Amino acid sequence: MSLHLNHDLDEARVSLLKLSGMVEDMIALAVKSLMQRQGILASDVVRRDSDVDRAEVRIEEDCLKMLALHQPVAADLRRVTTMMKVNNDLERMADLACNIAQRADSLCPHPEFPIPNGINEMASMVTRMVRASLDAFVRNDSAMARSVIVMDDPLDAKNVQVIGVLAQSIQNDPTRVEAALHAFSASRHLEQIGDLAVSIAEDVIYMVEGVIIRHRQAS
Repeated sequence: MSLHLNHDLDEARVSLLKLSGMVEDMIALAVKSLMQRQGILASDVVRRDSDVDRAEVRIEEDCLKMLALHQPVAADLRRVTTMMKVNNDLERMADLACNIAQRADSLCPHPEFPIPNGINEMASMVTRMVRASLDAFVRNDSAMARSVIVMDDPLDAKNVQVIGVLAQSIQNDPTRVEAALHAFSASRHLEQIGDLAVSIAEDVIYMVEGVIIRHRQAS
C-alpha cells in the first residue's frame, strides 16, 4: 500500500466514524422524541439530516478519488468499496431516524396513547448493533461482525412483540388506530436500521475475508 493511499484511507475512516456518531445521536434523539412526545426534539433530528447528507457526499467523493488516483487492488480495493457501502448505509439510517422523528411528531397530539416500552428496548438493541458493526469495521474484526448478524433475530422478535402489543391496544380501544399505526411505523423503522447494521457487518466480513455472505448463513 502506498503512503498516499494509506493516508487517504485513514482520513476516510475518520470521516466515517464521525458520520456514524452523528447517525447514532440522531437515532437516540428520534427515539427520545417518540417516547417523550417532544416535537422540538423531532424537529432537531430532521434538521440534522442535511449535515449527514453533506458528509455522505464528501465521503463518497473521497472514495471515488481514491479509486481513480490510486487504482487499489485486492484488500485495498475491498476496503474502499466497503467504505462506500458503509457510507451509504449510514445515510439511510439517518433517513430512518428522521422517519421515526416524524412519527414522534405525529404522536404528539395523542398524549394518552401508551407507547410500548419494547420500542425503547429495540432502540437500545439497534444502537448496540450499529456501534458494533462500525467497531468491527475499524478493527478489521470479522468475528465481531458476525456477532452483529446474530443480534438481528432477537431484534426481529422484539419487533413482533411490539406489533402484538399495538394490535392488542387497538382491539381494546379502536379509537387508538391512528396512534398505533404511527408507533408501528417507528418500530418498523428501528428494525430496518438493524437490517442496515447487519449489512455493514456483512460488508466487513467481505472486506476482511474476501467472502460474500449475503443471503446465506454467517458461520
